[in-house]
Amino acid sequence: MSIFGAMTTAIAGLSSQSTAFSNVGDNLANTQTVGYKSVDTTFDNYITVSNSSVNESGSVVARPRYNNSLQGSITQASSPLDLAISGAGYLPVSAQNGTANGEPTFSSVPLYTRAGDFKLDSTGYLVNSSGNFLNGWPADPVTGVINQTKLTPLQVGQSGYAPIPTSQASISANLPASPSALVPNYTTELPIVDAQGTPQNLELSWSQTTPGSNSWQLSIAQQTNPSIAIATASVDFGTNGASPGTIGGVTSSSTPSASVLGTNATITFNTQYPNQPSQPITLNLGKYGGTDGMTQFAGTNYNLVSSSQNGVKPGSFSSVSMQTNGDVQVNYDNGSSRVLARIPIVTFASPDSLQRQDGQAFISTKESGNARVNEPGGNGAGKLVTSSLESSNVDIAGEFTKLIVAQRAYSANTKMVTTADDLLQQTIDMKR
Repeated sequence: MSIFGAMTTAIAGLSSQSTAFSNVGDNLANTQTVGYKSVDTTFDNYITVSNSSVNESGSVVARPRYNNSLQGSITQASSPLDLAISGAGYLPVSAQNGTANGEPTFSSVPLYTRAGDFKLDSTGYLVNSSGNFLNGWPADPVTGVINQTKLTPLQVGQSGYAPIPTSQASISANLPASPSALVPNYTTELPIVDAQGTPQNLELSWSQTTPGSNSWQLSIAQQTNPSIAIATASVDFGTNGASPGTIGGVTSSSTPSASVLGTNATITFNTQYPNQPSQPITLNLGKYGGTDGMTQFAGTNYNLVSSSQNGVKPGSFSSVSMQTNGDVQVNYDNGSSRVLARIPIVTFASPDSLQRQDGQAFISTKESGNARVNEPGGNGAGKLVTSSLESSNVDIAGEFTKLIVAQRAYSANTKMVTTADDLLQQTIDMKR
């Protein structure tokens, strides 16, 4: 019985060491696989009878031990779509299970990965080298508000950016307290965008009401027809309690704001271009009593500091980029950008208990705990590192050490089998 038990145990040892060889081989084969997590081998002893009087040889079985929580090194990559996680957590992805009307359909089983080598496929989805589709919280296309109630595969549309006509504009400049008599007025061009997305210019002309006064006349005209004012205003400095040189009051042919210190001094007027609707624009001259807009301080020359407006000309799709806060940003050639979605990071109480799937992807198990979806860097989740990839966490030197140990253990078990066989043969030969 003992000889047969020893042989049976040795054969179990051969099988277990074969499993260890397989795990080492798997690890060594994936030393260059993005986001790969290594697998170690543990051995469990099965006991048949073991007490103070007798111990019968049992068996051994090899079990995998997953190193899902052990991070690989993070290296910089050339693609702006590559992502790595520094710290705990996984990227949520989906697997394709078919197509419908030329678009992919997805499995309902959530997957999680550290393989962040994403690129745009032919239908605009973000897909990694394993064929898994990146999921994210979608953003409202109008307001940009992130909807954190659902995760969906991210598809980047390559449509153009619709123009936004100017509705708000501002100007900051200093009108000279002692203007030159040779310059009857000062003219500034204010760029705007019309309702069709065409860049236009308004001409703002300033002239002192009377020489040496603190009151100026503003005339606003379209550059295409500068002789006809579309709005006029009288701007007074140092009145209504305002400090000298700051705006104290505005009267206008259009709609001025009330003269309240600390509030914006604005003029709202309408402009219109051929075959377009009337376009209301609010021009902000700065705060009443403030120095952030129009002022009248010492000097003989007009000094334009800055001007701005909120109009956007039309644009074509340019690129997609990832932000460290998880935002997927679509960029256009007009300099504008929009947030398509935000990528969360999913964490687990016991990530080493996740079940491996194809392509460096995992599914949750009872032992791993439920998936917790977090903002990057929040609630214990790691941070996103853009234009970077996480390498395999395999330690080559350590794997070769395991390989040598497994080889020696395998050889020892084969010796045990041959020795047991010799003993059995000797037992049989006793009958001769």
